[in-house]
Amino acid sequence: MQLGYKWPIFVAPLSLGATRSVVLKCSPRLLFMSIYIPTQLAKHCAKTAQRRAWLAALPATIHMLQMRWSLSIGAPYEHDYVSCSWVAPATRLDRTPAVLKIGMPHMEGEQEIEGLRFWNGQGTVRILEFDRSTNAMLLERCEPGTHLLSIAESQQDVIITSILKRLWKQPSPQVFRPLSALIAYWSEHTLSAAGNWPDTALVAEGLQMLASLAAAPSMDVLLATDLHSGNVLRADREPWLMIDPKPFVGDPTYDLTQHLFNCEQRLQANPQDLIRRVSDLAEVDDSRVLRWLFGRAASEPRDNWHRDWKFELAQKLSR
Repeated sequence: MQLGYKWPIFVAPLSLGATRSVVLKCSPRLLFMSIYIPTQLAKHCAKTAQRRAWLAALPATIHMLQMRWSLSIGAPYEHDYVSCSWVAPATRLDRTPAVLKIGMPHMEGEQEIEGLRFWNGQGTVRILEFDRSTNAMLLERCEPGTHLLSIAESQQDVIITSILKRLWKQPSPQVFRPLSALIAYWSEHTLSAAGNWPDTALVAEGLQMLASLAAAPSMDVLLATDLHSGNVLRADREPWLMIDPKPFVGDPTYDLTQHLFNCEQRLQANPQDLIRRVSDLAEVDDSRVLRWLFGRAASEPRDNWHRDWKFELAQKLSR
């Protein structure tokens, strides 16, 4: 709900290390302020000491940004896609609706501010204010804000690929990290779990595929890397706008893989046809999309290697 108070006060179970919603209270000078932490964000913050420290400092961070940007802040959003940031509706002093987003320490999302500034509202939400020291952004609010996943997947294909084609531009050199950095980061985590691999040869093949694709020459453009129907919202400035990019520079064919994974039933039923359809809409090489998809399905990190439909997909794609 949107609160009318100058200071946000939210209610939830209290436990900093919990994997469910928590409440954090500020330091003694700010005891009147408590912050509701969405379930998925609490779960991810419990994983490392750095994130737990970020979470403990979050009330003071929100207070500082609220004062600096003259904001009224509502209750934070809570759904499955709010997992790595504290995100809440906000209103500026001039009554402009906005969204306050503060990202937890997260390798993949480190350059979201730079990415949104580069795209400058072309297919994405606009960034109104930012603070790099806290990884905080004040963003244009999408209204009505309906998720793209609310419409048929065949229509999602068209909208996702049209947004991607607008995003794929070459940035200035040495501003953004290469896609190979993301692949290396994932591969390190996968290798650390080698004892859990259900099929050593298939995972090793997937790792090799990702490394080979990341190293191969390509038309390097700025990628969203996490564009799917949960990260596209209905808006009034444009029909649909992207949120939550995780920018890296690399091969544009990679950028189709997250949307494909979000179309689980269609992908499992006929992966080649769906890959071909989406690749044609995006005007890219479907064989490269298939290789990226296989590499990710076979070898990207996961919590449970023995109960994962993506691994079954990798087996199917490898035949």
